[in-house]
Amino acid sequence: MNVEVVALGIKGVTDESLEKLVGPIQYFKLGQIDKPIKALKTAGISKAVMAGKVQHASLFGGVLPDLRAAKLLARLSDKRTDTILKAVAEEFAKDGIELLSSATYLSHLLVTAGVLTSRKPDTAEIADMRLGWSAAKAVAGFDIGQTVVVAGGAVVAVEGMEGTDACVLRAKELARARGAKPKLCVVKVAKPKQDLRFDLPVIGLDSLAVFKDAGVSALALEAGSTLIFDRDEFLRGANSQGLAIVGLSPEGPK
Repeated sequence: MNVEVVALGIKGVTDESLEKLVGPIQYFKLGQIDKPIKALKTAGISKAVMAGKVQHASLFGGVLPDLRAAKLLARLSDKRTDTILKAVAEEFAKDGIELLSSATYLSHLLVTAGVLTSRKPDTAEIADMRLGWSAAKAVAGFDIGQTVVVAGGAVVAVEGMEGTDACVLRAKELARARGAKPKLCVVKVAKPKQDLRFDLPVIGLDSLAVFKDAGVSALALEAGSTLIFDRDEFLRGANSQGLAIVGLSPEGPK
């Protein structure tokens, strides 16, 4: 599909290598809303897709909202990710710009149901996936995080604002506090009422090295709403380190 891309980036966040892959690109400061919307309107854009991520912890510093963003933040009931992004989407819609699903051009990277690797999870790993699914769905329902780490039938770590990799490394330290090296199972899910326009669960190549270091033996991802970036290479790497990966249907483990 040949689609010319007009891109908007965030200073200090967007990878500058994007400039080689798109048409015009303009950079804005984190917290600006009015100028990006005007830039899209000037370019004749009526549909847009959010891609990439901004660390949730940036809420506590580094954000300089413009007047429009300040007014938006002032009327929010809380500062959860969904609350903020839905309000931003409404601001875009006021100016005739519709936000599409983040997976609009990435359907080939969505997780499918079933075992995705050459190794299937064993009985203990399947039990940990079941427990992790219930825990992750509960946490995701409060828009806290989307990942939990389980070992031997116990939830070891729950993702907060730090992100998946940091959560897994924290789980490694907790699980090995007494010298043992238990196998870890990572479970990553979508929110119960996931808005496909933003904050889709994503896993990528960087996580493979973290999983290997932490002793992760199994990974469960929600099918249909989780993206694996560089999917083919990711699965090759997972196979080479003996990782068992399963795509779980939205109904959960069977």
